[in-house]
Amino acid sequence: MSTLVATFFWSGFLKPASGTWASAITVALAVAAYQAGWALAVPVGCFVATALGFWAVPQYLRETGGKDPSEVVIDEVAGQLLALSFTVIPLWRHGVDLLAAWPGWVAPFLLFRLFDIWKPWLVGRADRVEGAKGVMLDDLWAGLFAGVVSVALAGLYHGVVQPWLG
Repeated sequence: MSTLVATFFWSGFLKPASGTWASAITVALAVAAYQAGWALAVPVGCFVATALGFWAVPQYLRETGGKDPSEVVIDEVAGQLLALSFTVIPLWRHGVDLLAAWPGWVAPFLLFRLFDIWKPWLVGRADRVEGAKGVMLDDLWAGLFAGVVSVALAGLYHGVVQPWLG
């Protein structure tokens, strides 16, 4: 069971770039949930993925002897859902169609992958923590940064660029 969770139903074995595959699958599932009327499944899913990740990753690491194997992607799922929550919740509250507001799910995806790969500041510090805690926390920090930057970019666009364009 820990392998199923840690690899997010074996999507962690997709190559190349298993983390990007897991993030893309997560975005597709989140968009589908939103469009089906289950927008709150995104933040709830983040909580569930985080809890399951903190349960499954230590077991998986013990079983495989790895430090942060590429097939472990539940951390990407949790971080990606966190990033998406920053735009999904406000769009849902305002009754906006997520597909019509496509930057609302594309920007968190791209920014999450950027921060997860680049590992700036707290993301990098968390990545250097040994064990499951480090595996999970670096992606949660990347998700937080991606979510905040997504909101800032949306505010910049809607508050400055759009009014200037008329």
